[in-house]
Amino acid sequence: MEDMTTSHGLWAVTAGRQPALNLLEGDHTADVAVIGGGYTGLSAALHLAAAGRQVTLLEARDIGYGGAGRNVGLVNAGLWLMPEDLLKLAGAEYGEKLLDVLGNSPDLVYSLIEEHQIECEALRNATLHCADSKGGLKALQQRETQWQKRGAPVTLLDPAETAARTGSRCFYGALMDERAGTIQPLAYTYGLANAAMEKGAQLFKNSPVTKHTKEGKHHRLVTPRGTLTAKAVIVAVHAYPGFAFQSIKTSMFWMNFFQFATPPLTGEPDKSVLPEHQGAWDTNLILSSYRRDAEGRLIVGSLGTVNGLAYGLHEAWVRRTINKTFPQVGDVPLEYGWHGTFAMNSNHLPRFHILDENMVMITSFNGRGIGPGTVFGKLLAGYVMDGDAEKIPLPVLKPQTIHTRLFWELFYETGARLYHFIQRRI
Repeated sequence: MEDMTTSHGLWAVTAGRQPALNLLEGDHTADVAVIGGGYTGLSAALHLAAAGRQVTLLEARDIGYGGAGRNVGLVNAGLWLMPEDLLKLAGAEYGEKLLDVLGNSPDLVYSLIEEHQIECEALRNATLHCADSKGGLKALQQRETQWQKRGAPVTLLDPAETAARTGSRCFYGALMDERAGTIQPLAYTYGLANAAMEKGAQLFKNSPVTKHTKEGKHHRLVTPRGTLTAKAVIVAVHAYPGFAFQSIKTSMFWMNFFQFATPPLTGEPDKSVLPEHQGAWDTNLILSSYRRDAEGRLIVGSLGTVNGLAYGLHEAWVRRTINKTFPQVGDVPLEYGWHGTFAMNSNHLPRFHILDENMVMITSFNGRGIGPGTVFGKLLAGYVMDGDAEKIPLPVLKPQTIHTRLFWELFYETGARLYHFIQRRI
């Protein structure tokens, strides 16, 4: 049995009790089957159950086992793409609707937290996108202009304001987005699962789908110890596909992101380092993230895994990063280190797939899982109830193989390790 404190680090320790679930045994039926217990699947199950549908969710491991439970916990608005770049890529038919849906996605996250009293260290006091270079500052100026044209409450802070907000003098400025905030990501998945069950959804863990067949217009899903027959299926496996859905791997490439956490900061560091506990990240291509948790720990992350020898390499980089970025912290131990995987694609837009009749999937959130996953789960629930694809602000696409995906996965992982071996040594 895998130790969750290794795979999920700090989040496994502070998330609270896991939902009490069983594995699927015997033959079951449902209006809708949901495959995957992350943000998308849990949001879909919750909204379907709230609408009175009979819904059953199958999770191959545990709730929040994948990227959802290993996330940094930044509830961001929009995607990594700048608004005007998104409009060009998504086109006139979908662009503005997609910007609106994703820009407002934190509203749905925090409204669900409030409605269902989810205890997940939720703070909605903005995020800080920090410029670590003059080029990064110019990019943030463009983001500010483009979002402000759409009425978004974003403000570019000068170096002094940025230093006061972050506790660091390393940044040229920061874009503060008041739509956004932070959560404890694994606790949020537990809360969504409990809320879905309270509305009548059935959730099963350790129940991977090993086979999918059709019986007339119904879908039959086979697990190691049971079957589930449903009128519709929502596939929500993303960067952790397996068993019956191995084929979707080729339509995405995967990137890894690690995090290390200190003990709770005390004294002057506690007062000066991200004093309002806003989540932050920088403009570097191999970005760094910074945040505090409810108990005051400093959590630093970046691209890469912490498997094997990579653990020590990235741990040393985190120590150097804290020393350079937040020198007031001093030499502190790192209590937890963990990583997760997220799905990317070639143009950084999510993909909407109709895999079969009444079998749908939206994937590739490109590192922005919480807001998009929650809102697309709701939209997919709506789609399987009424069949209106126009409510989803994405074109219907067939999964297409990314032939260079293994190259990009190796490129980013190797590049991150080399970069972290070199960076901040002087």
